Amino acid sequence: MSRNMEMNEDIVIVGAGIAGLTTALALQRLGLKSLVLESSSYLRVTGAAFTTWTNAWKALDALGIGDSLRALHPQIQGLVATSTETGVQAAEVAYKDNDTGIEHEVRCLRRKLLAETLANELPSGRIRFSSKVVSIEDSGHLKVLHLADGAIIKTKVLIGGDGVNSEVAKWLGFKRPSFAPRYAIRGYAVYEESHGFERKFLQFFGKGFRCGVVPCDDTSMYWFFSWHCSARDKEMEQNPEKMKEFVLSKFDKVPDKVKDVFRRTQLDDLVCSQLRYRTPWEILWAEISRDNVCVAGDALHPMTPDLGQGACSALEDGVILARCIAEAFAKSSTGERYSEEEEYERIKMSLKKYAKERRWRAFDLVSTAYTVGGIQLSSEKVISFLRDKFLAPHLVKVLMKKATYNCGQLESSNMVIHS
Repeated sequence: MSRNMEMNEDIVIVGAGIAGLTTALALQRLGLKSLVLESSSYLRVTGAAFTTWTNAWKALDALGIGDSLRALHPQIQGLVATSTETGVQAAEVAYKDNDTGIEHEVRCLRRKLLAETLANELPSGRIRFSSKVVSIEDSGHLKVLHLADGAIIKTKVLIGGDGVNSEVAKWLGFKRPSFAPRYAIRGYAVYEESHGFERKFLQFFGKGFRCGVVPCDDTSMYWFFSWHCSARDKEMEQNPEKMKEFVLSKFDKVPDKVKDVFRRTQLDDLVCSQLRYRTPWEILWAEISRDNVCVAGDALHPMTPDLGQGACSALEDGVILARCIAEAFAKSSTGERYSEEEEYERIKMSLKKYAKERRWRAFDLVSTAYTVGGIQLSSEKVISFLRDKFLAPHLVKVLMKKATYNCGQLESSNMVIHS
């Protein structure tokens, strides 16, 4: 698109992250085209992998890409939690809810592979790279986007999936997400042959930090390390060697096999950042949607990683949001198209429906993640004693309970979609 060129789109999604690409593909499955604007010049991915719980696989199945991803990522059977203060195993829990009989599907999914799979399912040209949104304006029933390259795009629906520094969230009145008093280092280790780990999530906690190690497949391991930060920790963000030294210095009571995962991690495969989250009360009271604009994923509910639900809930957002929008673009029962005013009102109502459905889910996940993280990282003697002796199995049950959510299918049998 040349500079100063104008174009019109029914639906524009800002951000080619998990939420944005999921929404675009879900809309495509329902017969609706969208344009995804990505500020980077390529499909950018932050972090190597993430834990996908049952709720995420329901969303991936709804999108029609679940089975292809399952074939590359073995199922994780359970969690083993160990105290780094005592070196004693605090809990071993299978990923099965004994109360409901539900066996959870948990896998460690590579982010790059997910992003590429989502993007490759979209028609050619539906992702526009190097497209940074610099301002948003009203024009009747449309939103007008001004891009950094001078292009202008008018759209009937604007969706912000542009992460923690979302311009769309800012336009809706959201504050910038808060910084948690914690940092996280994430890494990815590759083995020439089998790594030899069981298909279990190994978690270590205590002394003010929390660490997890989990296999992605037979030859690669994903890990994270989170701790309460100090002012001097900031310099580690740009120094991978110090990151690795720092992590290894904390594990005097961890098996050598686990330490070897950290040692094998290449410096280019290390990422360090301060954790961010949106305060729960802002999610309760802020405008998730306004008129024909809404937000999803980290633009709506950035959270600490203690439940493993950040990316999972972004997948939920995309499926639910697409289903709501499809209802707005359906033809009337007589087959007639709605007038411009009627269509605008239907879009507003569909986004309100989405916001209502996601508000409490987001509130629950953000607040629970922050609380669980505080318990797991605590170095207070009383909390540490209770966690190590009694709470560890119950904290795992909390994770499983949050993963029972079902975003539903992408059914359009009762809709007559126009594009």
